[in-house]
Amino acid sequence: MFCYQCQETLKNQGCTVNGICGKKGDTANLQDILIYVVKGISVVAEKAGTVDKEVGHYVAKALFTTITNVSFDDERLVEIIKQGFALREEIKDKYNVSGDLHDCAVWNAETKDEFLKKAETVGVLATENEDVRSLRELLIYGLKGIAAYVDHAAILGFEDSSVFDYLVEAMASTTRNLSVDEMIAAVLKAGEVAVSAMAVLDKANTETYGNPEISEVNIGVGKNPGILISGHDLKDMEELLKQTEGTSVDVYTHGEMLPANYYPAFKKHDHFAGNYGNSWWLQTEEFAAFNGPIVMTTNCFVPPKESYKERVFTTGNVAFPGVKHITDRKADSVKDFSEVIEMAKTCRPPAEIETGKIVGGFAHNQVLALAEKVVDAVKSGAIKKFVVMAGCDGRQKDRSYYTEFAKKLPRDTVILTAGCAKYRYNKLDLGDIGGIPRVLDAGQCNDCYSLVVIALKLKEIFELEDINELPIVYNVAWYEQKAVAVLLALLHLGVKNIRLGPTLPAFLSPNVLNVLVEKFAIKPIATVEEDLADILNSSGK
Repeated sequence: MFCYQCQETLKNQGCTVNGICGKKGDTANLQDILIYVVKGISVVAEKAGTVDKEVGHYVAKALFTTITNVSFDDERLVEIIKQGFALREEIKDKYNVSGDLHDCAVWNAETKDEFLKKAETVGVLATENEDVRSLRELLIYGLKGIAAYVDHAAILGFEDSSVFDYLVEAMASTTRNLSVDEMIAAVLKAGEVAVSAMAVLDKANTETYGNPEISEVNIGVGKNPGILISGHDLKDMEELLKQTEGTSVDVYTHGEMLPANYYPAFKKHDHFAGNYGNSWWLQTEEFAAFNGPIVMTTNCFVPPKESYKERVFTTGNVAFPGVKHITDRKADSVKDFSEVIEMAKTCRPPAEIETGKIVGGFAHNQVLALAEKVVDAVKSGAIKKFVVMAGCDGRQKDRSYYTEFAKKLPRDTVILTAGCAKYRYNKLDLGDIGGIPRVLDAGQCNDCYSLVVIALKLKEIFELEDINELPIVYNVAWYEQKAVAVLLALLHLGVKNIRLGPTLPAFLSPNVLNVLVEKFAIKPIATVEEDLADILNSSGK
């Protein structure tokens, strides 16, 4: 295997035996084959001149399945690969696609062993030129993030066919010998499409569940048994809450599901008890302490310990060997969480690991409702800077940098955040500025669109020509491929001087990194003191 798509890749070079994430070598190689099959389907669809809805959905789900910490189940990957072969041949027959095609559009096999043998020649390192490989992988990782956004939106019935078309177009482009300039253009195009995809997801979430509201979220526990739901899928959240009504079973969020506590549609449920625990990487401790069943809806799944494995349920794209899987809903039906609910009734209430409340719900609609107050605070000098500290959390000790950075920010700065990076500082007592909390949590990493909308609105209000003239600076933490899509979205918008940490991506070759530095002034984090001094003296105003 060779995998370097996430931030914790071994020695910031690449995992070659097993993934630090817990992914086995064979699993990584099967994911390489799944990407190869997606390329083949994309080549065929491009040759056909159209992207059928079924093709768009398959490509998005397949790409999402290969995101870090989603699928660890070889059997499930083999099944998805075979589905891809069948779909590819169906499109060939339907549109009479033939002639000279790339190997990925004609290769076929039946067994896992055959897939693994092929993986030896078509994985990441099959592209020998380091810079070409870097740009191709940067594009593919951005596409994986976009795929996650469109998959979430499609589950709620919201789609933009142009985004699916682009996923196919871009994946097909990775099979061709493009110039460096063409590949850079493709990467920046991915950023543009990422903004569109995030906008569709934002519309899906808010039109379905209402605009997030400023909310106090309980982080303690009650006396009833509970179900813990983690991941990002709000449809699963909705159906679980409805099915647990009147059962005397409480529902708690974990990790990236925390922002579900901000939506009006969910807050109306009396048995929605609040949030339990912290970021994804603390699952092994917190899932064990919860005592009840856990539903994992999307990525950020950590291989479970035997002590609580029998209480874990996966669903959607998530899969792990030996863990019970809740099958997908069929058309006009819901997922069946009855087995989860019945298990919960037999379990002890969750063990208390903390008490108190945290505040969130500062998505773009809520912040723009406070726009006059925010603008007055900026004009009066009460707020000197906004610091975007969105992105991902991770298990490395050096991520304590973000906690210390937040603590040492001057009292006239406000943190804008989305994603699990917030767990490094969202429980600190950082106070407020004239009633405006100093940590404004917009929601999941899926909700980074809110930070884009807020920045663009402030640019309009202050009548600025360049987004970089705003009193907003960026100190972003990354971990996986949705964060890559967000980064590309920021680059598309022309945002410069982004600090990225705790390490720069291993998949950026020196030459590609130099291009990003020259064009966008991307830089790695340094020490807290050095970065604070530089950020506070930056020219945004």
